[in-house]
Amino acid sequence: MIRALARVLRGLREDRFFLILLAALVAFSVFDPGRIPRYGALVDWPTIAALAGLLLLTKGLELSGALRRLGRLWVGAMSTERAAALSLVTAAALLSTVLTNDVALFVVVPLTLGVCRLTGMPATRMVVFEALAVNAGSALTPIGNPQNLFIWQLSKVSFGEFVWQLLPLVAALMAALLALTACSFSGRPIRVEEHEEQPVDRLLLWASLALYVPFLVATDMHLAGWAVAAVLAAYLLMRPAVVAELDWGLLLVFVLMFVDLRLLAGLDAVRGAMLGLGLQRPENLYWAAIGASQLISNVPAAIALAEYVRDWRVIAYGVNVGGFGFMVGSLANLIALRLTGDRKALRTFHVYAVPALLVAAALGYAILFFAGRS
Repeated sequence: MIRALARVLRGLREDRFFLILLAALVAFSVFDPGRIPRYGALVDWPTIAALAGLLLLTKGLELSGALRRLGRLWVGAMSTERAAALSLVTAAALLSTVLTNDVALFVVVPLTLGVCRLTGMPATRMVVFEALAVNAGSALTPIGNPQNLFIWQLSKVSFGEFVWQLLPLVAALMAALLALTACSFSGRPIRVEEHEEQPVDRLLLWASLALYVPFLVATDMHLAGWAVAAVLAAYLLMRPAVVAELDWGLLLVFVLMFVDLRLLAGLDAVRGAMLGLGLQRPENLYWAAIGASQLISNVPAAIALAEYVRDWRVIAYGVNVGGFGFMVGSLANLIALRLTGDRKALRTFHVYAVPALLVAAALGYAILFFAGRS
């Protein structure tokens, strides 16, 4: 465990995003030290508990060796790198409509990394496209991402009506993303690189699978704290290496994000700026939702904007489009980049995600204001 702690600390020292968040927290603390005792209340601890449990379960599946074996079987069904990329992007998008965007990444990214190790495909680029895919696909349903769940409750519309209203945006985003995917990956045949076949840890595999559904059910019942405690205890008794290999740094980054972003959103200057944006005009609301998502992430942006106006459809379009662009736009982006284990992934992400934001913003605007509102 001491080695694991040293690894986490070493990684945090080299993590620029963590250092930026830490510097921001120090600045907030210096200018308003009276709020320091209330920092803990700014963290969404159920979300942190749910994330910790998912990270543990995913790490258990990864260390079991089953995903590597599955990846080898899956690669055998693909003929080219482009076909593999298109199928992975589509799978990520479809899973995100029912499993939420972050859970979809926890399922698809470890499999993708195994596939890329077997074939030599560009792993970081592939994961970046999957992050874009879950941001697009999860926009379709009320349960696809946290901001949609909040907006659905706000709207009071049926599940089907929500899907119908978001369908044009998601269809346009997926068409554009699949076209970009086809252009970004080559048509070269896939060749599986020879690696020594590792045995599957069947106990770890079946235990991880058996814990998965009960954990999700308990989390849905607002028992994430108890659920993650049970999962943690199970791995400590069965395979302590899973706990040691967990990305604890990612959890700390999320804690800092909650504190920093909510402190930023609570500033009088920020609230005053929101009031001066003319949010009663749908066009202003749309662009404000996209811009706010780039600054404070799309979930806090949706919550903040709902304090000023209740045009749920425009808010939904804006914050879902706002998941593209800068990494902070969606927490799923951060999860995807951390799962790659590539310190240069941030640059690769923005090479594709910023142009994707421009295209998505234009498509959303055209659908909302030129295709007519129902």
